[in-house]
Amino acid sequence: MAAKTDQLLIVVSILEGRHFPKNPRLSLMVQASFDGEQLATDPVEHREQPQFSTELAWELDRRTLHQHRLQRTPIKLQCFAIDSVSRRRESVGYIVLDLRSVQEVKQEPRWYSLLSSKYTKQRPALLLSMLLEKDTKPSEPSPDRFKAKKAPPRQGSPAVTDLLPEQLEATLIPDQGYHQVGPADLCSDMFVLSVTVAFATKLEQLIPSTMKLSAEGSEFFFYYSLLSNDITSEPFHNLLSPDFEPERASVRIRSSKQILQAFLSQQPGLEIHLCCGNHSLGSTDVSLSALSNVSVDLETKAATVEGAFILVPPKRIKQTLPALPADLQPTVGVAVTLRREEVKPQSLGSKEAGGGQKKSNPPSRPPPSVPPADQRPLSSSPLRKPPASSSPAPPLPPASSHTESEAESLLEELRHREDLAAADLEAPMQQQQQQQQSQTEAAAEGAASSVSVSAPKVSIPSSAHHFCFSLDLRSLRSLSLTHPINATLRYSYQFFGSAAPIMTNPPVELQRNTEVSLPQSYCAFDFAALPQQLQDTFLRVPLVVEVWHRDSTCRDQLIGRASVQLSHLLRSEKSPLMASTGEEGWRQTHQDRIPVVTSQRPAEKVAELSYVATLEDLGLVRAREVIVSDSSQNKPAVPTQPPPHPAPLRPAAPTQNPAPLDPTAAPRDTLEYRAALELELWKEEQEDLFDDQLRKKELSHMQALAEEWRRRDREREALVKKKEVEYNVLEEQLQKTLSDLERREKQMAEAELETQRLQRELRAEHDLTQRELQESSRRLQQDFDHRAALERERVRLMEEERGRLLQQIADGESRYKQLEKEFQLYREQQNVRPEFRLQSEINLLTLEKVELERKLESTTKSKLHYKQQWGRALKELARFKQREQENAMTRLKKQQAELEAMRLRYLATEQKEAVQQDRQELDDIRNELNRLKQQEDRLGPTSSLSGPAPSLSGPAPSQTVNESADEHLARLLEERDTLLRTGVYTHEDRIIAELNRQIQEAMRDRNL
Repeated sequence: MAAKTDQLLIVVSILEGRHFPKNPRLSLMVQASFDGEQLATDPVEHREQPQFSTELAWELDRRTLHQHRLQRTPIKLQCFAIDSVSRRRESVGYIVLDLRSVQEVKQEPRWYSLLSSKYTKQRPALLLSMLLEKDTKPSEPSPDRFKAKKAPPRQGSPAVTDLLPEQLEATLIPDQGYHQVGPADLCSDMFVLSVTVAFATKLEQLIPSTMKLSAEGSEFFFYYSLLSNDITSEPFHNLLSPDFEPERASVRIRSSKQILQAFLSQQPGLEIHLCCGNHSLGSTDVSLSALSNVSVDLETKAATVEGAFILVPPKRIKQTLPALPADLQPTVGVAVTLRREEVKPQSLGSKEAGGGQKKSNPPSRPPPSVPPADQRPLSSSPLRKPPASSSPAPPLPPASSHTESEAESLLEELRHREDLAAADLEAPMQQQQQQQQSQTEAAAEGAASSVSVSAPKVSIPSSAHHFCFSLDLRSLRSLSLTHPINATLRYSYQFFGSAAPIMTNPPVELQRNTEVSLPQSYCAFDFAALPQQLQDTFLRVPLVVEVWHRDSTCRDQLIGRASVQLSHLLRSEKSPLMASTGEEGWRQTHQDRIPVVTSQRPAEKVAELSYVATLEDLGLVRAREVIVSDSSQNKPAVPTQPPPHPAPLRPAAPTQNPAPLDPTAAPRDTLEYRAALELELWKEEQEDLFDDQLRKKELSHMQALAEEWRRRDREREALVKKKEVEYNVLEEQLQKTLSDLERREKQMAEAELETQRLQRELRAEHDLTQRELQESSRRLQQDFDHRAALERERVRLMEEERGRLLQQIADGESRYKQLEKEFQLYREQQNVRPEFRLQSEINLLTLEKVELERKLESTTKSKLHYKQQWGRALKELARFKQREQENAMTRLKKQQAELEAMRLRYLATEQKEAVQQDRQELDDIRNELNRLKQQEDRLGPTSSLSGPAPSLSGPAPSQTVNESADEHLARLLEERDTLLRTGVYTHEDRIIAELNRQIQEAMRDRNL
């Protein structure tokens, strides 16, 4: 055992999901499987972001973990959507996790998208995290602990589940008799999946009360499909007490345990239907995926899912049926078993061979070669048909189609039919024997001396042959009627020893321009007759087949008749065969299509019938006399029926000649007296037997009537109970409806009173509001009238004020015009003086100078602000550059060089533009100063005449120019020093060289 520190836990945390469509009817569940162990989360709401918040853990040691990692064992998560009503699970998608990615260090959760998701519009995903933890639990074993099994040795490195397709399928291998699930080289274990329909109760609740529980000829059976094989149970006629035997259907599956569990988890539920003909009366769903969740070791035990499942009627019928309580729900008992196959079962009629062959009806068409006489079905003489008083029973299907549990019931049913047929045969056979006994006394004496008189016998000529005639009615076609018919065929031929009609069942629907096959249309007759008698009968008497239309609403209608000319069979080619007795015989077969005509118009063809007739001659009949008993009638290989027209029988010759009559002998000692006495005794005994048979028949008929009465009484009782339940439900509904109506009436009365009260309140409120509105409108009208009077008075006063102001404006304008004239006269007088003109020019120049100084000052301030901003930007850029150089020097060296070059180029360009702009401004100022200087120079001689005042202002322009040059030089020096202090530029940079050049030029200009 591993040490405590070596015990580990693989923890898978399922946190939440996203991109799931919202569905309130469903819930989500995640099932995780690892190394054969399955863990699941609790169901959560099916919404867009479901919250799971669940941890799933598996315990194992380090050695096992290492082995799983080497074999790449996956962790598979399957997401299921569970229906809250039917509890049916449907796969939404799956996720495969790699065990090698699980570490002991905690990792951040990741989103994993679901693979093969049923939601194609969005991609649902789960938020998962995986962790490898050390197990700190005690090392003692506990039944509640999850312990991972050691990984079994696998072939190859990849896991088996990784090689599987997303959707597993079962493939039938016909020659081996099993279904293959998964790869054949990896899946070699044999399993047996069995489904048993055991019992059914309360089936009458599935039929509306307006319908009869059991109609004439109605058959009910259970139907389901197991791995694409249609399975039907034995039909039963009574819904009150279904008398079918428990039936098991099995399929053999070749697979492995893990793959088979995955296959069953993907399968939909097994739908079991209760059918009547082609209609489903109810169905239930049995989940096959539940077998994969059963924690049972299939090596030693069988996994079983069983119970009583409720049959749900179809929607169209469910609407007409009332709601039933739990104790009256129709149920069917079903058991689904999965086990490991060890010994191939050998039992009667097992369905396990051939991978679950479906149960079928008797073949409607025999193989081309007719089976030997000892293997052929029973003759359809009176043995095939029950008495006319009982309902016709369905024909027995082949033995290979029955299940194991049907054997005893089939044998009992067969014995019951034989007893009824034997009882019907005894009376006509005894009458026939009496006729033969009365023909000759010697024949009666020989019969009495050889065989007991209680057993009837049939005399067969020594030259009679054992014949077997079989007729197979294949199909009908070419219907000339305008409406379809439910066709059933009927015929009888007394020469074969039976007057009972042979009919096909069930009826088939025939339409125009279609051809249908006839079910249960094959019948064989064994009889003894002379060859010449057989030929004469076949040439003279045809076999007439009647076509009837069967309708459930009215009586059967005869459509037409078809005559089978048996003489064509006699002219067909003979083929040799070997009889079961070892004698050689021959066989003749004829196949043809004959028209079906009506009796009113024989020339008109209604339909066309296809048939195959076969006649076998099995040689001479060995037994001269055959005892008619139950055992002899049940064996088809022995001729049991006498020919209806036998050759004339001669009395049996005695072994010794009788002695001459003695006239002295007593009358009672003569042979004639003894023969007559024995004949009378035999007649009395036959009368007693006949009376006994009549009493038995009467008793059987009375028992049948009593059983029928009890059955109908049970039906009436069930119908009454059903009606009572329906009436109780209707009564509850009516009471509920009445209570709802009373409650609604009370609510309506209360609502009416409330409405009247609200109407009164609204009317009073309306009247009050109307009065208030009238009063407020009256007050507003008075207020408005008063305001209008005040406004009219104010307008009158304003008009008077306006007139006064207009008069003042007119007076002011006249005075203004007079002053304007006086001022104009004064200006003309002042303009003629030269000092005034010079002073005006000086004032203009002073104004221009002030304006230029203001512009220069604003330009200097803007340049200083720009320089400060530029310096801060350069400092920030230097810090950023230094930080970037420290963080990513090697990675961004090339990009930094390019960015630096671009930045320098941009700054140089911008600086150059700024310097050019400043130079342009300085040139403009210099030109302006030069212009002013020239003007002053021109005005120099004129100003010298007026005195020393102009000379005092002479050196002012030159001083101003020198000051501006010094400011320009100081600004250039400050800019160069500022750029050098930032550390970004050096003396070799172009912008520093340009500033040095401008400084030198400024110094030269200043020296000049």
